[in-house]
Amino acid sequence: MNRSSRWSSILSSNFRGAGTLVPAIALIAVTTLTAQSSRAPRARLIPASRITLPGDVDSSNPAIWSLVDGARRLFVFSSWGGIPTRSSGPAVNALSLDGPVGFGRHPGHGVWIESIVPDGVGTLYAFYHHERAADLCGRPDRQLPSIGALRSSDGGLTWDDLGIILDAPAGSEACASMNRFVLGGVGDVTAVLDPDSRDLYLYFSQYSRDPSVQGVAVARLAWADRDRPAGKVMVWREGAWLPDSRLSGTPLVGASQPFHDAAIDSDVFWGPSIHWNTYLNQYVMLLNRARNDHFDQDGIYVSYSPTLSDPAKWTPPMKIMHGGTWYPQVIGTEAGTGTDRRAGKRARFFMTGRSDRVIDFEH
Repeated sequence: MNRSSRWSSILSSNFRGAGTLVPAIALIAVTTLTAQSSRAPRARLIPASRITLPGDVDSSNPAIWSLVDGARRLFVFSSWGGIPTRSSGPAVNALSLDGPVGFGRHPGHGVWIESIVPDGVGTLYAFYHHERAADLCGRPDRQLPSIGALRSSDGGLTWDDLGIILDAPAGSEACASMNRFVLGGVGDVTAVLDPDSRDLYLYFSQYSRDPSVQGVAVARLAWADRDRPAGKVMVWREGAWLPDSRLSGTPLVGASQPFHDAAIDSDVFWGPSIHWNTYLNQYVMLLNRARNDHFDQDGIYVSYSPTLSDPAKWTPPMKIMHGGTWYPQVIGTEAGTGTDRRAGKRARFFMTGRSDRVIDFEH
């Protein structure tokens, strides 16, 4: 066992089928780290009128507010088939599709914009899931993803590529894997800037052959390096930040049944989405949990932390929905401030670009 937290959970069996809520859950923390002394917050999902984001969606959907002609306007970015699009409107339930974004310099292959961080003076920095065909394995129908960065000075209409900033170690491919989508690599990233605008934290998914590294890992980039990020990322491994963008990080939760082995069943957390919750005064992370190599969903989970800088502070993930679909995320409803990175006590809960529920947090 690594020095990182390892959690096992005893889940209530009182399920009502795919997409239903979990009425009760008990968790046992198995960890070498100091246990959380206070009770973790709670989240519940409440049915609500449907909101569907414009355009096709196959990733998380970053959102930002900008001032346009003297009025605050919400911009949401979605990606499907490796093509990002932008939508805009006065609120998350009143968006119109603007169309595909442009590239001054395209990264090549497929691009899924999954996080956007403004610098406060008009420049946007995006972090993308980059899919490359697994030609290295002679299997172009599968992918070996990596993570890159983009920059825009026109509100996200056009982007310039800043290069790949995170990748899996060379030789870590699982070329014989029966996985439906990936044979290794890293991707499905969420990026959050710390309150002092000193460091950017990237929580991302690792899909390499080695079972011990599969799951959600953490990297750090000095915000001062945002315009030249390639080669500047540090990866959290066994309690230390190490300067190697192709180093496998220590996962927050280890895979109890890994991808890429002879069994079709899997048990791996992936696809984190993190926001700062102004009601809880904590960070909230939503997670997918794959139950097989087809990425079928066991459910949606939530974890909490007072800080981004210490991955050991995250609480054991708690199940809030059985089944569900990919890319769970929160979008705050506060006019002018609510986004996928900032929300309050009650926010919209989205999966794959559609919201049929609000999520309500309690201390």
